[in-house]
Amino acid sequence: MQMKQALPTPAHGGNLADAIVQFGRPREAWLDLSTGINPHPYPVPSLKPDAWHRLPEPDPALAQAAQTYYNAPRMLAVAGTQAAIQALPQYRMRKHGPARVAVATPTYAEHAHRWEQAGHQVVAARHEDLNESIAAADVVIICNPNNPTGKRIDARQLLAWHAQLAVRNGWLIVDEAFCDVEPEDSVAPFTERAGLIVLKSVGKFFGLAGLRLGFVAAESALLESLHGYLGPWSVSGPAQEIGLAAIRDGVWQQAMRKQLLDEGKRLHTLLRQHGIESKGSALFQWWPLPAGQARQCWRHMALHGVWVRLFTDEAAGIRIGLPPDEAGWARLADALRDWRIAVKSA
Repeated sequence: MQMKQALPTPAHGGNLADAIVQFGRPREAWLDLSTGINPHPYPVPSLKPDAWHRLPEPDPALAQAAQTYYNAPRMLAVAGTQAAIQALPQYRMRKHGPARVAVATPTYAEHAHRWEQAGHQVVAARHEDLNESIAAADVVIICNPNNPTGKRIDARQLLAWHAQLAVRNGWLIVDEAFCDVEPEDSVAPFTERAGLIVLKSVGKFFGLAGLRLGFVAAESALLESLHGYLGPWSVSGPAQEIGLAAIRDGVWQQAMRKQLLDEGKRLHTLLRQHGIESKGSALFQWWPLPAGQARQCWRHMALHGVWVRLFTDEAAGIRIGLPPDEAGWARLADALRDWRIAVKSA
């Protein structure tokens, strides 16, 4: 019997270990801008003495606080949204069998990868073709705002697409990992509707990616089934404790939203000053380049000790996050200046 060939693992930002090996530069000599993670993380509070000792029973206060923060009727805490991205295709297969899945692209590669891995039929759907794609799909997955392009879709349009899917027991999954800074288009408040599933990440806005904490908003029956599928103790005690403090801290959130909006504009302006027309969100900027030129830009930045995210597929180009401090801004500006000179002299 021939074994099914494993699907290639998608590449991700934050892979600084690869940069260290490939370019021979020590970790402390890198400016890592390869993710869209807030470079100003929430200040982690001291933990209770038994945080590492006790089994991590689910804290109802965490879900309640998340429901308030995200304005969602029901929420389930998970070990980062990646846990839900991996579990939902398996759950759908067990409950409904193979699905026709349309993933709005270009986007976070794990969505298509995990649904295909679970045995579903996956097609890439360009954003401008989503109306036609939804008519032929059982499950539609959209990142809003999109990663890496920053494209946003109005909540009313998302709800209209969900209504089309709902009549045939379909799902609309909206990954809102980058929605915290500007939450106006969130559809989390409407997730009591069957088949509307929203993913929320604590890692991006709060800058706590290492915490591995996220939330799923959906109807009660689906959340209960997903909780049973994921099993007990799926979110660590320290993650629950720190996450609860972060999502309750409205003062920090308000100040950080303003700071990130200002820094996102600053990054966009800096890129434009060096001849780059970019798009994105408060946490990152992206600009398209032919695959070969994108690789040249990525290598140029790496040789300057600046690690950025390279895309060479249908979203060929460069994505870049926010520097953490003024030294980082200056270093990025120097690398961009040298890149502009290199392009002009080529």
